[in-house]
Amino acid sequence: MSARPDAYGQAHELTVVDRLGVWLSARRLRKEAGGLRGKRIGDFGCGYDATFVRSILGEAGHAVLVDVALAPDLLADDRVTGYEGELPDVLAAVGDASLDVVMCVSVLEHLRDPQAALAEFRRVVRPGGVVLINVPSWWGKRMLELSAFRLGLSPADSIDDHKWYFDPRDLWPRLVAAGFRPRDIRCFRHKFGLNTFAACRVPTDVAPG
Repeated sequence: MSARPDAYGQAHELTVVDRLGVWLSARRLRKEAGGLRGKRIGDFGCGYDATFVRSILGEAGHAVLVDVALAPDLLADDRVTGYEGELPDVLAAVGDASLDVVMCVSVLEHLRDPQAALAEFRRVVRPGGVVLINVPSWWGKRMLELSAFRLGLSPADSIDDHKWYFDPRDLWPRLVAAGFRPRDIRCFRHKFGLNTFAACRVPTDVAPG
């Protein structure tokens, strides 16, 4: 994923800004997933405590969690399969077309090779499934750096680890290159323009990636 040894939320308490971002992302994820009951969910770069997935474990069929470190109780939960390691390499352990919903929230910007990660997301989602991606936009870059470097409201080391920013016009061609059809991609500004969100659906009549 990056040179950072810690998962999100492992080394520091989430700030007010962090918690607001998590709440806004959770609302969008629930809306775009189209219902989670009984589904196999993948959250790649989920954070140490996998805050969103914890909130849906009672309705999801199973969750596959990936990050450089995961809380011990998540790893011990029968409803969870956890993989500790760096993206995208660790995704080789996830089976082809094995997940109904794949989520990657505020992670691609940390990766050295986001294109390889997107290709893996396409590989592991099954026909009829959806891949949901949230990334900071170029406008978001300005606000994140203000929050972290001047106001001290966000962890500076996390923002210093950013390698990419994505407006819709930056992310959309990468999604097509990863194997999603243009007609199946919705890519739009999110969180007051500070983020870009993509929902990439795989119709049932399309072969697995």
